[in-house]
Amino acid sequence: MTVRLSVDSFIPSSYGNEKPGYYGPPTPGTETAPFPAPGVPKVPSPTTSGTGTSPGNGGSSTQPFGANVPPSVKKNFQIKEKLLRPALTSHYQCWFNPPEKVINWIKTYKKLDYYFNKELISLSCSEASLPGSSFMTNEITDDYTGVTERHAYRRTYDDRIDFTFYVDHGRSDGNYNVLWFFEKWMQYIAVEEENRGLEYRNFHYRFRFPEDYQTDNLFINKFERDLAGQYLQYKFMQAYPISINSIPVSYDSSQLLKVTVSFTYTRYLTERSGNTVEKEPSQTPATGVPKVPVPPTTFQGNPTFTNPQVSISNIQPTATLGLNPGQINPGSGGLVN
Repeated sequence: MTVRLSVDSFIPSSYGNEKPGYYGPPTPGTETAPFPAPGVPKVPSPTTSGTGTSPGNGGSSTQPFGANVPPSVKKNFQIKEKLLRPALTSHYQCWFNPPEKVINWIKTYKKLDYYFNKELISLSCSEASLPGSSFMTNEITDDYTGVTERHAYRRTYDDRIDFTFYVDHGRSDGNYNVLWFFEKWMQYIAVEEENRGLEYRNFHYRFRFPEDYQTDNLFINKFERDLAGQYLQYKFMQAYPISINSIPVSYDSSQLLKVTVSFTYTRYLTERSGNTVEKEPSQTPATGVPKVPVPPTTFQGNPTFTNPQVSISNIQPTATLGLNPGQINPGSGGLVN
């Protein structure tokens, strides 16, 4: 089979209706933009409508990279206003609220009232960490030459958070209540009850359901010393103690006994609470510096003013100097007899 092709088969139907310069050198003043290669996105031309020199506001886009944020001079009061009120690490408070089943079990079987020791446990937390998170991403390398892209598809949270507590001693309802509380919370999770033969070697574990020991009411409040502005609150979901670190003791010089408890959780929520009225904290004088008393103001020309530093016994008779009896002598501050 033989197929014959004529020259007319390769001539487009629009031949003769092309723009000037379509074939051969373009006519001066009638140049057109080149055709982009397949797959290459078309670069948008700057808009000429409006005013200004940036794209979209008229004019051509001739500004260099980063020209929209030029260097500027900052005054001292501007630097003080922005930088001299930093947040401090020593102002925070933690709250640990286990489920009611845990509270009732500890009170009934372990003789520890959580509500009586709630504030003690909160104030005993000497160290904590604000949680962090990150994104899990998919790596894409085939869309653009030499470019590696990462698209996020899930947010992941830290698997645990550590709290360090001072161990208490000498309370009316018992000693070591902070350590005892977290030990019994973990014991409740593992159903370690004395009436189930806990002291025997063949004791077996039978754990409780997660909704019985997990709590959604574990908080970290981060605030500042003025207590008047907003504070940052972290709320942890499905949290419970997962480990208690070992506590070293020795015959060396005595130190404060501390225990570190690690909590696990699924995620956390953040919220800013409180009012927005800022209050300048009062200045605390340095240790050892005496307080300077404010001297009383004296108005010798005002007869109705009573000087607190002058008593009746200090008034001495003086020359009248042309003053009437009952007037104040400006020289001595006393009354004229």
